[in-house]
Amino acid sequence: MKYGVNTLLWTAGFDQSNLDLLPRIKEWGFDGVEIARFSFDGCAPAPIRRALEANGLECTLCTALTGGLMMGADDGKAVEHVKEAARWGAEIGAKLVIGPFCSAVGYLPGRRRTTDEWVRCVDALRSLAPVLADTDVTLAIEPLNRFETFFLNTAADARRLCEEVADRRIGAMIDTFHANIEEASVGRAVDATGPYLRHVHTCENDRGVPGSGHIAWRELFSALRRQQYDEWLVIESFGFAIPEIAAAACIWRDLAPSVDAIASEGVKFLKQQAQSVMLAQA
Repeated sequence: MKYGVNTLLWTAGFDQSNLDLLPRIKEWGFDGVEIARFSFDGCAPAPIRRALEANGLECTLCTALTGGLMMGADDGKAVEHVKEAARWGAEIGAKLVIGPFCSAVGYLPGRRRTTDEWVRCVDALRSLAPVLADTDVTLAIEPLNRFETFFLNTAADARRLCEEVADRRIGAMIDTFHANIEEASVGRAVDATGPYLRHVHTCENDRGVPGSGHIAWRELFSALRRQQYDEWLVIESFGFAIPEIAAAACIWRDLAPSVDAIASEGVKFLKQQAQSVMLAQA
């Protein structure tokens, strides 16, 4: 396994001013960092890549559709955003770009998705093939809970989406926070995603320190082992003192003694859990 942490713990948009985070992230025992940005104008990738390499850290890139963006809409803006993310991600050294790429986070029209919206989304995702091939980037599409999107909520639907897109560079991911709401079992969600699983967000049920809540961690790690998943486990939480992040994620209290504790204590717990399951199933 490779262990990472998402920069939304500290900033709404990682840039050169946040590079001093990297030595701390390395010291805590992470293999990499998940850079989070939602626009790419005015943020030079080269200094970030150099700093990552200097600190011996790999990276993934996290972004999302925001505002009124919808994959498959006639304006093509969602497709262009993901293309830009793939190009910028490749320049910082990311081989994986993750996020909810079907509809804008928070867009809730008060109805189910339509068949036409699904077909348009599939076609739009297929159109990304050339840029993903050129950049050698893989997408991991994230299902969100029902309070954040109407479009893609479950692992089973994420797998169906990947099957219909049929591009080896487009897969799915599991986020334990969202799965805790939408799935009957986090282990069965991993199994449902199966060969399309490209990424895992390891989040506690309240976005606090992993291990401090009621996520079924042993079940998760057993399922990951069963699926022979050996890629990224990334802690994703949000800076509860950053107004725009707190508002977007509906965080109205401190989730831990500090945001650093979510990272530094969380990675120790995840490694212990992984080792425990590995020894038990050896």
